[in-house]
Amino acid sequence: MTPHSFQTDDPRVAAIAEKVLAGTRLSFEDGLALYGSGDVLAVGWLANHVREQMHGDVTYFNVNRHINPTNVCVAACRLCAFGRTKGAEGSYTMALEQAWETAASGYSEAVTEFHIVGGLHPDLPFEYFLDLVRGLKERFPKVHIKAFTMVEVAYLAKRAKLTIPETLVKMKEAGVDSLPGGGAEIFADRIRHIICDHKIDGSEWLETARAAHMLGLKSNATMLYGHIENDEDRVDHLLKLRALQDETHGFQTFIPLAFHPDNTPLEHLPRTTGITDIRQIAVSRLLLDNFPHIKAYWQMMTPKIAQISLRFGADDIDGTVIEEKIYHDAGATTPQGMLREELMRLITEAGRVPVERDTLYRNVTRTEESFTGS
Repeated sequence: MTPHSFQTDDPRVAAIAEKVLAGTRLSFEDGLALYGSGDVLAVGWLANHVREQMHGDVTYFNVNRHINPTNVCVAACRLCAFGRTKGAEGSYTMALEQAWETAASGYSEAVTEFHIVGGLHPDLPFEYFLDLVRGLKERFPKVHIKAFTMVEVAYLAKRAKLTIPETLVKMKEAGVDSLPGGGAEIFADRIRHIICDHKIDGSEWLETARAAHMLGLKSNATMLYGHIENDEDRVDHLLKLRALQDETHGFQTFIPLAFHPDNTPLEHLPRTTGITDIRQIAVSRLLLDNFPHIKAYWQMMTPKIAQISLRFGADDIDGTVIEEKIYHDAGATTPQGMLREELMRLITEAGRVPVERDTLYRNVTRTEESFTGS
């Protein structure tokens, strides 16, 4: 139960509170009011109320391993510090054996998930990625493979001269169990043309997600915030995700991603503040009423802000990660991995109950070197 009653001096938030407490869906205008309110504590109270109705004190985490098989990318997005052109200094592409060895190097903690994303390589054939997944499944049959963003799926489909559903079927047959939520950025064309003009547009991202969900592949969804977008763009993005979720019920988790400008063409922009980060978590929880989970991604938010977010609507803090390249290339100063015990301490000190999950949010029962899901 929430320990104290709701209070606010913002009449717009007071009106929204009546809707939230009655279980009424919020509108576009409500979303703008939540972003614009100076009473972030009241907004957080409402988000925490919804979070506790859905999950009580439980906070989820997992033991996962990130694998980025290549940073060679044709897209040249202005938001990205990870991608390199072919042959450029710092570019790399893993041989399949190297990728499998990378996966194995983090396996001592009994990893339950491999999270695989990478660049849009101009030369690697579709079969490389299918073989990568097949090899992981052969070597680690119990590990869930969450692989390839909607952007990667669409790019590989184009290169292989396949439809999106045909591409997804082949990925699923190779061993892909679900899809990550990256590449969504901001759906608004006006923003997308500036920050990621060479990627699929927002409607294509949504169509690719729809196709995955129709084939029984769950996915996550993201939004990159804190660059050149405005509040209208953020609300539009969230409500488009909400509409697709009404249709497919295929999204598991929404992950707001704070933009890291360092080492990108947008490095003149300031970083997000703590207030912006926790407000984004709260607004996401309130608008995305049909999303089961909201994740505070500690790699981008910092562990401290992620911990606070557990009282602002988040019920998931991500996982151990082991090694993360994409956001650290953009200047993230967080550790590249975190021990399971440290994640549990962050959650416990926030007054929450840590529950280890697998990718599909089944509880994990763990011994020293193995796990079972239920």
